[in-house]
Amino acid sequence: MSARAVLAQARLETRLLLRSSESLLVTLGIPLGVLVFFSLVPVLPTGDVDAVTFLVPGVLALSATATGLVASAIQTAYERKSGALKLLGATPLGRRGFVAAKLLSVVTMLAVQAVLAIALALGVLGWRPAGGAVGVLLAVAGVLLTGLVMAALGLLLAGTLTAELTTAVSNALFLALLLLGGVTVAPDALPGPLAAVGAASPLGAAVEVLRGVLDAPTGPVPVGPLVALIGWGVLGTLAATRAFRWEA
Repeated sequence: MSARAVLAQARLETRLLLRSSESLLVTLGIPLGVLVFFSLVPVLPTGDVDAVTFLVPGVLALSATATGLVASAIQTAYERKSGALKLLGATPLGRRGFVAAKLLSVVTMLAVQAVLAIALALGVLGWRPAGGAVGVLLAVAGVLLTGLVMAALGLLLAGTLTAELTTAVSNALFLALLLLGGVTVAPDALPGPLAAVGAASPLGAAVEVLRGVLDAPTGPVPVGPLVALIGWGVLGTLAATRAFRWEA
């Protein structure tokens, strides 16, 4: 596998994501729409926290989920269905190169999403994070980590399920995580069992990490949620490595 081949494939993967209207709706339209609508329409139970401050951490984590768990997973599933993944094994890129290119594409999309969401919140919605510039930089790192974790879980789905089932399952998980992961509803506003499920989910852990670094002017990164998020990534990577099938 050569670096040039990986970069070329990553550019191709990124262009495919950007050209897909469905991918753009999930990766940009829904997260940014949630941020703008619920920041301007005061209907969320955010307590003493203003809406945009409450929403930004969740929207950043949701963006990472949309790219890694939904858009990239569905794209990979259909590449597998078409036989493209099988052919990659005989090319200079190789299968490891394909995975590296896929992850690089996810990171590129996440950078675009994070910049757009943060710029929108700062420039239009009046967001002023208590964590300051350092908190924003830590949050961007957290978004990238979240995206890689979600990409591992997305590859697990794409490599074990049919393309059609991957589409259904990834979208269902996205909706469930949106409702339970602390993006639009604070965990303490949910019934106990649902709050526990949301907190244990990878999105719930990511939201807590991002909220911790953005909302606190000083203090350490929330260790428990960070460990949980990394744990999801390790489990997803190990499972995807063992179970991924290159042929449909």
